[in-house]
Amino acid sequence: MVADLDLAYTSAVDQARLVASGALSPVDLMANALARIEDVQSALNCFTGVWADEAMVLARRAADEVAAGRGLASLHGVPVAVKETTHVAGRPLTLGSRAHADVVADRDAYITTALRRSGAIVVGSTASPEFAHALQTDSPMWGATRNPWNPAFTPGGSSGGSAVAVATGCVALAEGSDMGGSVRIPAAWSGIVGLKPGLGRIPMDVLPGLFDSISHHGPLARSVDDARLFLAVTQGPDDADIMSVTTPLDLTGPTPSDVRGMRRGLSVDLGSWWVHPEIEGAVLAAADALSSAGAVVEPVDLRLTADDELLWLRMWGVFMSGYFGHLVDEHRDVMDPDVLQLIELGESLSATEAKRFEILRTDVWRRVAAALAGRDALLCPTMATPPVSATKADRVRVDFPDDGRFHAEDMTSVFNLVAPCPALSVPCGLHVAAPYAGMPIGLQIVGQRWREDTVLRIGRAVELALPHLSPGAARRPPV
Repeated sequence: MVADLDLAYTSAVDQARLVASGALSPVDLMANALARIEDVQSALNCFTGVWADEAMVLARRAADEVAAGRGLASLHGVPVAVKETTHVAGRPLTLGSRAHADVVADRDAYITTALRRSGAIVVGSTASPEFAHALQTDSPMWGATRNPWNPAFTPGGSSGGSAVAVATGCVALAEGSDMGGSVRIPAAWSGIVGLKPGLGRIPMDVLPGLFDSISHHGPLARSVDDARLFLAVTQGPDDADIMSVTTPLDLTGPTPSDVRGMRRGLSVDLGSWWVHPEIEGAVLAAADALSSAGAVVEPVDLRLTADDELLWLRMWGVFMSGYFGHLVDEHRDVMDPDVLQLIELGESLSATEAKRFEILRTDVWRRVAAALAGRDALLCPTMATPPVSATKADRVRVDFPDDGRFHAEDMTSVFNLVAPCPALSVPCGLHVAAPYAGMPIGLQIVGQRWREDTVLRIGRAVELALPHLSPGAARRPPV
């Protein structure tokens, strides 16, 4: 079967509407999704497992429920994908690691259950770097996932497989997780929408401990409306996560887009980052478009520094050593050297040093809070640079000038330090110069604590101002 690309690029909102009306059979929708996955997988390697037989059984059941006139949930019959780090009962839970090659999930994660409860059909699992540790989706278990706009480059990570599955029309929605930008990074580099909700908005029970304070589930989607629908059906509260937020948002109806009179701060460099000139230009143009739509956009100095990024890195090392360090003695030879280095970093730090991280995070929050004071959101780039190579082996060292700026690819992880603040990445431009010509650029919108509705509203306004940038009828990856 050859996939119908118009159906493949139909939004999740419209897929659900067409199914509910009887105009589209869930069986045809699923068959098209499976055909599109077959088209894409060999070139881009975005899935680690596709459960076609089960998906078709569930699609036929969904069709019977439509025919019987039963009440239908919000995503009835819509194919979705989940990241390989998320539990799906009876399916491999490899985490991109040969050390986990034989692990099978004994339960559904909360988010898997929530998606099923919404009527969605989980069609497969998507690729991640080992233990979701990096911004390149290249794992010892599965190899490299490639960017749909140019396969020489990475789509980003760690939710790179989910981003590619959405950007190429395999599914309209996919789940990702974000500990340092792992939803927003691949959203930006793959040209789609990615949301890190505020901590606990979507209950998270996929980690060994429930008290982690930088980790989030979030949607990858081709539109803000679809991301909002994902959030609506997966938000808590739920006792699966003791830290889940107890006051859900009202996300009924379409996403508002009127930003007249709203105030947001603009920082291209967060205070010290070096930013690629084409990214700077695209972010400034998006800010101008919001100003033209009636928003008040004013420069702010966030005063974030390389030390703040180092704080996050050291916390990440503690995370990796605490959760995966026990695997090193037996599996060192088959583990990613970068994972081993992070584990060694974590093990080099004392418990007292780790506790003092809270003091340093408090200082980061005070600077971010000052920039947010009296404003609805902050605007900045999602990424400071264009994408890097698809494989770690091909990564080229870049000798940046000694210009006093902080040189890093992402501008995301510092906002995991202020975890209750949601952060959304939306497409805002395209690179022009070789070798990155045609590669997407992302705008990051950081909101007040647990105000996902506000960042989605601003993101929708950006979409309306720049409609040519989202994968759809006018712009599709050349796969």
